[in-house]
Amino acid sequence: MPKGSGGGQGPFVHRDSGERAFLIGIDHRLRRIGGAGASPGSSASSKGQAARDAALPARGSKATLSLQFSAEESLAELHELAISAGAQVVGEFLQRRDKPDPATLVGRGKLEEIAAAAASVSADLILFDHDLTASQQRNIERIVDRRVIDRTQLILDIFARHARTREGQLQVELAQLDYLLPRLSGRGIEMSQLGGGIGTRGPGETQLETDRRKIYRRIRHVKAQIENVRRIRAQQRQRRESIPVATVALVGYTNAGKSTLFNALTNATVLESPKMFATLDPTIRAVTLPSRRRVLLSDTVGFIRSLPHTLISAFRATLEEVERAALVLHISDAANPLSAEQDAEVEKVLTELGVDAKPRLRVRNKLDLLPPPHDNLIDDAETIYVSAAKGIGMSPLLERIDRMLSADAICRIQLRVPQKEGKTLALLEARARIHSRAYKDGLVELDVEAPESVVNRIREWILS
Repeated sequence: MPKGSGGGQGPFVHRDSGERAFLIGIDHRLRRIGGAGASPGSSASSKGQAARDAALPARGSKATLSLQFSAEESLAELHELAISAGAQVVGEFLQRRDKPDPATLVGRGKLEEIAAAAASVSADLILFDHDLTASQQRNIERIVDRRVIDRTQLILDIFARHARTREGQLQVELAQLDYLLPRLSGRGIEMSQLGGGIGTRGPGETQLETDRRKIYRRIRHVKAQIENVRRIRAQQRQRRESIPVATVALVGYTNAGKSTLFNALTNATVLESPKMFATLDPTIRAVTLPSRRRVLLSDTVGFIRSLPHTLISAFRATLEEVERAALVLHISDAANPLSAEQDAEVEKVLTELGVDAKPRLRVRNKLDLLPPPHDNLIDDAETIYVSAAKGIGMSPLLERIDRMLSADAICRIQLRVPQKEGKTLALLEARARIHSRAYKDGLVELDVEAPESVVNRIREWILS
């Protein structure tokens, strides 16, 4: 049985995926808990969901979001996170107590009980649905004699597993290094900063000594590389903004169906997966709206409850696409009984990013998974129902986006274009709505609606 990595026992354990994980949920009774009536496996009725939606504060409100996950719901989410990290869940334990134990979070007696339960199922590691201090993690590992991972470390591991581009790898590494710094004490002369198993996975293969100066030097180096990425992204954005093409950003809780919707609207092939955080690296594609305006659609990383601040900071370059977007599409899973709680968590992150006042449309996805009838699921000014997987509601969604965008305004004009101007006529066919067309004396007379960017290119043919 492998030893834990704490208590001065040396490097993290390097393992392949498929480790046997034992999950520990924490229920501190003094904290406010909301939504406890819905179990993770229950079916959400549209009427019940409407009531939960009504509990959400208005956008821009300073009121505290009171909707929270119950301890059971949070433990179910940890189960999904563990699977996404490649673990095999072999057991769960929910500890209820009035307040956390400063030394071990759950108390020494309860830890001994957990250690016995984990040993009975041959667990390789123990995952806590709570953030642990460095001393708590070491104390727990000494008692349970297994590797211990907290929630933040697990999320960092999933991000490292799914990072594909150099930018994403750098951002994950920076978050891992920030997480690592306070946890260096008592772990020997060397430790694997980027190992191969759950909680230690990373984009590189080098070993770093626990000398803080070397860690700080690496952090400075990674930050400099990320700053270069930001400069390149800013240059690309400036080129995009030199022409009036608006950006529409997709945001939402992880596994809400953002990538499926992105693919349905753009015919792209972004990875679609039921696993959490399957999409990490941002993708931007052009979309033509019903008015023939073109916009850029940006698929972003999914949010999650208590998203580690190190990740929000590290992924600032990626999330700048949300900050600069003309419209934010908030994608939520309409079929998930925890949809209201997930939406509240997304609102928190958007507020932290400073984009909570941006024009926004809530897109309630997975309509096909809701039990019929759907007669009471009516689109309104702020909400629209779709099924990205089945292609339901795509046209109304594009029309709604078209109406909500003010950039590259639509103009109705009359034109008289020589028939020999093939490029101009082709441009109008591709980028304008043609209401009428008549041919006379080698000229084409047209009544069209076209984006301002197109009008500027054909002004010489406009009838005054």
